[in-house]
Order: sequence, then structure tokens, then C-alpha cells
Amino acid sequence: MRLTCPLCGERDRREFYYKGDAIALNRPAPDAGTDAWDDYLYLRDNPAGVTKDLWQHELGCSAWIVVERNTVTHEVLSTALASDVKKATK
Repeated sequence: MRLTCPLCGERDRREFYYKGDAIALNRPAPDAGTDAWDDYLYLRDNPAGVTKDLWQHELGCSAWIVVERNTVTHEVLSTALASDVKKATK
């Protein structure tokens, strides 16, 4: 799979670190309790279809990017800097 870093251009997927779902990264409060932290750390959805994931261009510019992709076809639909996505949702 190839990903397009908005700063560096198209690169091999092995240059990137996968963090997880870009939408569901709502970290519990430090005192949220064991159940909340267990859910956050270990329970993940495994959707079939279009997802938005958070990746870091670890072996490149170190930018965090949001990758919209189809988990069924492996097609990458779009990429954007995570900071730009965050600004657009505010």
C-alpha cells in the first residue's frame, strides 16, 4: 500500500506508523477507572468499508496524517494533515 504524505508526497506504507481510528481517539480522564481504560486500550471496532485512520510519517517528516481508506478494497481515498482535520472540525 502507498500513502501520500501531504508534505512529502507518495511513499511506501512501511514509512508510516499506524495509530488507529482517527475518530475514536477520545482518551479517558486519568481517574476514569479500570473499565474505561480497559475499553480504550483493548477494545477496537473492525469495520468493513471506509474508515479514517491516524498515521505518523515516522520515517519521513514525522507529520501526523488522517488517511481515509476502504478496508475491503484497500483503496486510499484521501490523506490530510491531522492538524488541518482538527481545525476543520472545530
